Amino acid sequence: MIDDKRGDEALPTDRQSRQTAAIVGPGSIGGTIAAWLAASDAISVTLCVRTPFDRLVVETPTTRLDVAPRQISRPDAAQPVDWVLIATKTYDVAGTAAWLAQLVGRETRVAVLQNGVEHVRRFADHVPSDRLLPVMVDIPAERDAPGRIRQRRRGTMEVPAGSAGHAFAALFERAEIDVSESSDFVTAIWQKLCVNSAGAVSVLSNEPGGVARREPAAEIMRALIRECIAVGRAEGAVLDDSLIESVVQRYRDAPADSVNSMLADRRASRPMEWDARNGVVGRLGKKHGIATPVSDTVAGLLATIDESARSKR
Repeated sequence: MIDDKRGDEALPTDRQSRQTAAIVGPGSIGGTIAAWLAASDAISVTLCVRTPFDRLVVETPTTRLDVAPRQISRPDAAQPVDWVLIATKTYDVAGTAAWLAQLVGRETRVAVLQNGVEHVRRFADHVPSDRLLPVMVDIPAERDAPGRIRQRRRGTMEVPAGSAGHAFAALFERAEIDVSESSDFVTAIWQKLCVNSAGAVSVLSNEPGGVARREPAAEIMRALIRECIAVGRAEGAVLDDSLIESVVQRYRDAPADSVNSMLADRRASRPMEWDARNGVVGRLGKKHGIATPVSDTVAGLLATIDESARSKR
């Protein structure tokens, strides 16, 4: 167990020899990653938060992580670090950029751990593109309360092959998160988008992942995945039609009470990442002249739900 919480104070000098990492957005994914990095005791971790919480506790399939990494709640309290890990929602670029202005130094690498296929484009105006590392994340985790997370199974992440990807993978050598380097990262993120796009059925039905076990819901999932594959191929991804049934089966094999992040946001009346997970299929489809009627309809419905939730905040 580690307890190096110092509020907004600077790190003590005996920790300066370790690599430093700041996690912006310690929700279900960011919090899980932060807990594993802090538990390794090989990296000095700082959480960039809106509202500080007591401890970070993650229940994993094999252990219970209970750590208290340093937290800061103001960008002006931040200092440059070796790594910035962005785990905010895809729509919160402006809020994230305020942190990047303070955290990014001349040697800082920035890993973007977000949904969708536009990782680099989102932050290219704030960080040089050659220092941005897109990361495909597959960590089934749910936040029960601030600082309280359940990790459903061993997580995986995928990064582009190269020196930056290799250095990122090394951060997780002691974590129950497998990081692999891909020579075809475009295919990897489009495969993940196929999974995420199908998850919209849970959001629209307001039911957990078990809804995929009912054939009408599964058929809508298949249509969304089919359109996602068509657009992904136009973007350079190598996607086989067999992905359609494998994604549906993945949902059917998962715990029936699994709640994806967008459904969790809908139920909590929070803004949703509908554009990065579903709207992008139609946007890029238009670019290539590919019709995406199901994705467009689903994105429109999600946007309507999202607008209603935002209006009540």
